[in-house]
Amino acid sequence: MTVVDYAFYAFAVVTVAAGLMVTISRNPVHSVLWLILAFLSSAGLFVLLGAEFVAMLLIIVYVGAVAVLFLFVVMMLDVDFAALKGEIARYLPLSLLIGIVLLMQLSLGIGAWIQADGALGLRQAVTPAVDQMENTRALGLLIYDQYLLLFQLAGLILLVAMVGAILLTLRHREGIKRQNVLHQMWRDPAKAMELKDIKPGQGL
Repeated sequence: MTVVDYAFYAFAVVTVAAGLMVTISRNPVHSVLWLILAFLSSAGLFVLLGAEFVAMLLIIVYVGAVAVLFLFVVMMLDVDFAALKGEIARYLPLSLLIGIVLLMQLSLGIGAWIQADGALGLRQAVTPAVDQMENTRALGLLIYDQYLLLFQLAGLILLVAMVGAILLTLRHREGIKRQNVLHQMWRDPAKAMELKDIKPGQGL
């Protein structure tokens, strides 16, 4: 076995163990920290596969933004963990049943999986070889050249979904002062400010 093989097994074992600890940790803060470790180990696996750009995205986006956001939310929210544990124990039989069904489906799918002839060649033909072009450059040419329209449409769909989520959650409540930008821009300075002549010794 080479060093690459040892590194692969090390990253794989750490990823699986960290993913298991995410689910069984009693403290949510510890779960988020285990999740960060799982992301870092997955990034190491991507580096071994030659996908260094995806590995850096995983570290920057998921570890540097998403996981840290999860950590801050868990630490700042006043969550009653005793009540959560009670709810978990209440629905434990149903969750175990769902987990067993999912494992059976996965085992059936993996057992019946057959690789088609020429599938490996088709996957390798999408991008050039690693020794001919860097992974980042090949990915950029693939996204922004061959699939530019689909990439832009996907971004537009995400934008529409974000705007829709904001509109659905927006609530206009009575008695709350809101900023009116146009009213601030169109105000008359002569009416917005009043000068008072305060004489010496006179209070306001």
